[in-house]
Amino acid sequence: MPAPTTAPVRLCFAAAHVVLRDDYAALPHRLDRPGDPAEIAAHVDWDATMAIRRRLDGFGLGIAEAMDTAQRFLLGWPSARELIVRCGALDLLHGFCAGAGTDHLPAVRGPADCVDGVVFQARLIQRCGGIPVLLPMPWLSRQPAGERTYVDVYRAIVRQLDGPLFVHWLGPMFLPDLAGYFPGDSFRAVMAIDREKVRGCKLSLLDDALELAVRRELLPHGQIVLTGDDFHFGRLLLGGDPRGPAPQAPPPIERWTTIGRHHVALGDFSHALLGILDGIAAPAQQALQVLARGDAAAFLRLMAPCETLGQHVFGPPTQHYKAGLAFLAWRNGWQQNPMLVNREDLARDAAHYARCEDLARACGALP
Repeated sequence: MPAPTTAPVRLCFAAAHVVLRDDYAALPHRLDRPGDPAEIAAHVDWDATMAIRRRLDGFGLGIAEAMDTAQRFLLGWPSARELIVRCGALDLLHGFCAGAGTDHLPAVRGPADCVDGVVFQARLIQRCGGIPVLLPMPWLSRQPAGERTYVDVYRAIVRQLDGPLFVHWLGPMFLPDLAGYFPGDSFRAVMAIDREKVRGCKLSLLDDALELAVRRELLPHGQIVLTGDDFHFGRLLLGGDPRGPAPQAPPPIERWTTIGRHHVALGDFSHALLGILDGIAAPAQQALQVLARGDAAAFLRLMAPCETLGQHVFGPPTQHYKAGLAFLAWRNGWQQNPMLVNREDLARDAAHYARCEDLARACGALP
């Protein structure tokens, strides 16, 4: 397939956060005393939340909806469904993907519930115009299930759905219940179930060496890796060995493929589905434009301070990274407050936010 003249050299989705109204501050919700999801939903600022998505689309980024960045597992499925439906209705130029899980079920009792739950949510995402991202199923790792059960569950899901689909492998640094997910060779087997449907994976393991190995294994099959490594995304997007010397030029685009509505370049590089893109959309857009011109050195110069910001925002405890993203949107004037669901913003201290602001100014994410 010839390269379309308007296609970006990297497919990038920004995992976007949710904005709360000012009156949420009056509620006693805290991480150790979580609020009822229905009560939280009544305080979501839907207009401001969708404006965040339109703004990211304007910077040339697709949207990753109802992912961990949107605090969907604290908001609950009804709000996640609302996010997906509203995002689809925006008819964004750069499209969207969204997480398909099992959190609408009162309980998961076995493999059949895993399959039925993910299929149900994935079909909604497809009806709204998005690409389903098959979220990890904590039931599997809590058992713990064996390799065969993992493959059987994913095979049953893929069999019931049309493509394209992405598989999400999330590490325990984001969700401790997922320790030991994809045991043995199960991930490789899942990616090979139906390569015409399963078009890629989203890796959130903060392991650049593993990501390099996975993308080189998937490349001959026309499948892509969406990096979820908010620490090392610059070199992973550029391509080549992230632990070796920086290449003088980006690795060549070997060919092009189509994934849903997207024309996607294939080569020895990662694409992206990143929470930090929610906070660095402006400098990331500039860096990707430089990359399209083949200037590897300038791309890395622009990305280096963005990575420094990402390493701070996603610093331990990593699961509280959403606080930095909401803070930056507030400081940019894109929302009226920096609050998060169950006041997760209080899990970071003033020094963290001050450093966040300094680093954001240094990379161009905060004028």
